[in-house]
Amino acid sequence: MGPEGPQAAGPVVGVLALQGDVIEHARALSAAGARPVTVRRAEELDGLEGLIIPGGESTTMWKLAVIFDLMEPLRKRVGAGMCVFGSCAGMIMLADRLLDGVAGQETVGGIDMTVRRNAFGRQVDSFEAGISLAGIAGAPFRAVFIRAPWVEQTGGQVEILGTEPATGRIVAVRQGPLLATSFHPELTGDVRVHRLFVDMVRERT
Repeated sequence: MGPEGPQAAGPVVGVLALQGDVIEHARALSAAGARPVTVRRAEELDGLEGLIIPGGESTTMWKLAVIFDLMEPLRKRVGAGMCVFGSCAGMIMLADRLLDGVAGQETVGGIDMTVRRNAFGRQVDSFEAGISLAGIAGAPFRAVFIRAPWVEQTGGQVEILGTEPATGRIVAVRQGPLLATSFHPELTGDVRVHRLFVDMVRERT
């Protein structure tokens, strides 16, 4: 059933609710045909068909994930093949390798990529750009970049979905059931990226 069908028919997708754009992602998921639930504890990962790690502050998110004993459960679910989408800080959390992180900063990992934290600059350097995304039809996606990372290197299993036109830097990738963007699609009102992710979840389940 497509996004126009009853919400109850959609897959259950969690939004990691430690910090960041939780409400915005939940709204976009609903519009894309999924049933969003918030996740703060390991047991709340049970029964999910997919998970979003939202934008926010990656060091704060990492520290809270450690406090809530979520890092290892998240790694296990990623390793078991659950569909996960990370935006901005979520991209950092899904990276196997991190540049310019704080001392000791850890990631959940899963995508064979090297990500540079805050690569596009500070908060005052926030900007928008039209990004053509592989697998998403229609006009370029109006992407919002806020203290955004970029991808410096990818492994052979990683599909590059989009680059930022001014710099040519990689800003959207997919590796199997894992999707990541440097930008914040949850802040735009355009749910095409969320619809792509919900379709990934449907295919996986």
